[in-house]
Amino acid sequence: MPSLFDKLWGSHEIAVTAGGASIVHIDRVFLHERTGAAALGSLAAAGRSVWDAGRAFVAMDHIVDTRPGRGQAGRDATLVPGGQAFITETRAAAKAAGIRVFDVGDPDQGIMHVVSPELGIVLPGLTLVAPDSHTCTQGAVGALAWGIGSTEAEHALATSTLRVSKPQSMRVRFEGVLAAGVTAKDMALALIAAHGAAGGQGFAIEFAGGAVTALGMEARMTLCNMATEFAAFSAVIAPDDVTLDWLKGRRFAPNGADWERAVAAWRGLVSDADAVFDREIVMDAGAIRPMISWGTSPAQSAPAGEVVPGSAEKALAYMGLVAGQGLLGLKIDGAFIGSCTNARLSDLRAAAEVVRGLRVAAGVRALVVPGSSAVKRAAEAEGLDRVFTDAGFEWRESGCSMCFFAGGESFGAGERVISSTNRNFESRQGKGTRTHIASPAVVAASAIAGVIALPEDA
Repeated sequence: MPSLFDKLWGSHEIAVTAGGASIVHIDRVFLHERTGAAALGSLAAAGRSVWDAGRAFVAMDHIVDTRPGRGQAGRDATLVPGGQAFITETRAAAKAAGIRVFDVGDPDQGIMHVVSPELGIVLPGLTLVAPDSHTCTQGAVGALAWGIGSTEAEHALATSTLRVSKPQSMRVRFEGVLAAGVTAKDMALALIAAHGAAGGQGFAIEFAGGAVTALGMEARMTLCNMATEFAAFSAVIAPDDVTLDWLKGRRFAPNGADWERAVAAWRGLVSDADAVFDREIVMDAGAIRPMISWGTSPAQSAPAGEVVPGSAEKALAYMGLVAGQGLLGLKIDGAFIGSCTNARLSDLRAAAEVVRGLRVAAGVRALVVPGSSAVKRAAEAEGLDRVFTDAGFEWRESGCSMCFFAGGESFGAGERVISSTNRNFESRQGKGTRTHIASPAVVAASAIAGVIALPEDA
């Protein structure tokens, strides 16, 4: 009997080519300013139009300036050399094609993987693609969402289809109850550390089990977001009452009788009891502890109290660590809370609870970058911005910011940074910057302590 992934794939598979690849219908296409102009420009140059502009969207998120007031340089501000052209050309191309742009200054602007779910653009049962590897984040609502290249984006825009080889299926079950202070970020890092950065390669993953169904929607997005660090094609979580309650009333979600019909269909988006998967992994959720990366891959992560292993000499040399060294107490220079992984309202609330009434340690640069303008407004309505700024954090506009370094703003060479982002590759947050990834609460605690620390030690 079919799995959830089989149902999603089967409902969108139009044909199978002689070579065995599938032609799949694409319901939504999301672009961003770093690559959007390339896809739309090539489409226009070829004399083709967008098949259905109402199902395509553009987010200004990757290289926009997130400094307060956007650096006082207007909506096209960016610290990326030559980056302004990416913004202006993407905006012009999207306007010409009739595509909705969540532009700088728009109340709905933000990181695409935050904006799309919060507006109900992605819905259970849909397919959604974007030229960004973390598109799998959106599978948390029960959609099949995955990252593509600019050429594929052009094809999807023109035809509402893509030629894709069907991946194998994997179910990852987190059974048991998470300990206090353990988050979806820790679940993801524990999985990747146990099974390797290539453990999900060639698979579409369904996350399941009691610990997954106990997660709120935003935590589910964090878990699915990290599937790409596991090398998976995508990730999905079956929609349930948590999903439906979260989606109801969102702007692009159906309403009235259409909502009731949609819910009736979405209730069937579950793996059958006897569904067969190509691989299954079971994780003991109760055994997971707060995780911190020590190397230059998310797979090089360990529970906070453990010491650095003796393998991966190159990674240790880059990170300035030695085998047997503990991570707790390691001096830091920076702390970053943001990204499509951990910059939603629940993430900011968790971090704010840690820093409330305290001060960032001397010599530490600490930033909070909300995942969307809506998240920023909601946080400010609760006074979270004042909690952070009173503690000495920078409070920013929404965007990807220092999740990655693209020639714009960054941390310094040799600086040690703890970050709520998804990647800790060499120079990910700046040339020569040493990044440790962890949950927002651990990042916040470390900023206060001036060293890598757990919330109870801040």
